[in-house]
Amino acid sequence: MRGFETDQLRTFVTVADSGSLSAAAPRLFLSQSSVSEQLRKLEERAGVPLLSRGRHGAVPTPAGARLLEHARRILALNELALQELRGHALEGELRLAVTDYFRPGEIAGMLRRLRERYPYLRLHVTVMKSAAIDAAAEMDAFDIGLSMRLPRGRDTQGRSTRGTVLRREPLAWVAASGEADALPATLPLVLLADTCSLHRFVVQLLLRKRLPFEIAHSASGVAGLHLALAAGLGLSCLNASAIGPGVAPLDGGTVARLGLPRLPDAEFFLLPARRSQSPFIAEARNVLAEQLA
Repeated sequence: MRGFETDQLRTFVTVADSGSLSAAAPRLFLSQSSVSEQLRKLEERAGVPLLSRGRHGAVPTPAGARLLEHARRILALNELALQELRGHALEGELRLAVTDYFRPGEIAGMLRRLRERYPYLRLHVTVMKSAAIDAAAEMDAFDIGLSMRLPRGRDTQGRSTRGTVLRREPLAWVAASGEADALPATLPLVLLADTCSLHRFVVQLLLRKRLPFEIAHSASGVAGLHLALAAGLGLSCLNASAIGPGVAPLDGGTVARLGLPRLPDAEFFLLPARRSQSPFIAEARNVLAEQLA
C-alpha cells in the first residue's frame, strides 16, 4: 500500500501552522492554486477531510489533527536521515533565553517540534524579560538570546541594537473581553514589574501624553498578566501573539474615548552573535531563525 507523499505532508503542515492557504503559499514557494491541489490530493489519499476552510482560515479537522502529529514526525525523521547522511546533524548543548512575550501560547509546541526535528540537540530554555536578556548579552548566562525590541531601535540601556529579526507584531491596548466600557478616566494599568521594557514603554508613553493612570496590578509573568486582565483588573498593552484567552484589543471608539495614543510594532529578534561564538552555536542560530520565525 502506497503511503503519503512527503511534499503533500509538508504542504499540509505549513497550512496548518500558517492558518490559511494564502499565508502558507509564499512559505512553500508555491502558488495558492498549487497548495490547494496538493491538499486535494492528500485528502483524496487519506479518504477523509483534513482541513475545515472558512472565512477565518484553514483549521485541521479531527482526522487532520491526528495526521498532523504523524506528519510532523515523518518530516522530522526524513530531514534527520538526510542530515546524518550528509554529516550535518545538529548535535550539542544549547542554552536559549526567550522573552516571555514571544508567542507564549505557541512557544512550547515550537520547541517540542524543534527537538523532534533535531533529536541530538540538547536544548535548555529559560524564559526571561527582554531587559534581562539584553543586559546579559555579553555574559555567559545563555548561548543565544531571543528578545523583544520596541521603537527607537535601541535596547533598554540605550545602546544601538542589531540582530536577526524573526518577526514584527503590532502592539495593542487590551482589557478583559466586554469590559472596555467600564474603564475609568484614570487608567488602571496591569503590567509586569518596572524592570520590564514594555512596562517602561507604556508608562513613558502615557506620561508624555499626560494621561492619568495608576498601576492597578503588577504581575510576575505574562501568564499572570493574562489572569489579571481576564479578571477585569484593568488595561494593558500587549503584542498580538501575547493576547490571551478572555482578553481583547480595545476598539477604536474606546481608544478615542480614553485618549490612548496609537501604538507601533514590536520586533522579536535574535541577539547579535558573540565574537567567541562556536561553529555549533552559529549553525544553531540559523536553525532557530528558520524554525521560530
